[in-house]
Amino acid sequence: MKRIIVFASGSGSNAENIIKFFNKTKTAKVVQVLCNNKEAKVFERCSKLNVPCLHFTRNDFFETDTILELLKEKADFIILAGFLWRVPAKIVNAFPKRIINIHPALLPKYGGKGMYGMNVHKAVAENNESETGITIHFVNENYDEGAIIYQAKTALEPNDSPEEIANKIHKLEQTYFPRIIEGVILEVNE
Repeated sequence: MKRIIVFASGSGSNAENIIKFFNKTKTAKVVQVLCNNKEAKVFERCSKLNVPCLHFTRNDFFETDTILELLKEKADFIILAGFLWRVPAKIVNAFPKRIINIHPALLPKYGGKGMYGMNVHKAVAENNESETGITIHFVNENYDEGAIIYQAKTALEPNDSPEEIANKIHKLEQTYFPRIIEGVILEVNE
């Protein structure tokens, strides 16, 4: 069974969904969640699911090898679920094609630094897009530029608010993200 470590920065709804999904499979298990935000709701979600959630600092992540060493010891795959920091090269290089992220738009549109959460949904609404979706991709050293694994689309109405767009995206994330992660893990193991 492969070991997953999830990185999160916020509410943790995707982290919770991934944990619950893999609790029902023999493919992999979420062994830990790492969070860079002491106030994040993900700590509460992890506590209820009996999954350890560790807070770490910018220094731990970028300036020392603390997080890299923890990952090497405990993880086969790394999943970014609403994690907002760019992953340093030393971690990307240690886990080639084993770090997966989800983005709330159809990349390459609406990607890059600062394009996350409601920032993306507002931009999509302001540009009167007829559709949007999610992109599940491998992580490289740049924001949202890793190889695309999977995209799912949803139609938009001309008057959809950013909040309505966010709800549509959340449904796609909950449906597809864990399944696509499992597919990647199974493919790597073949």
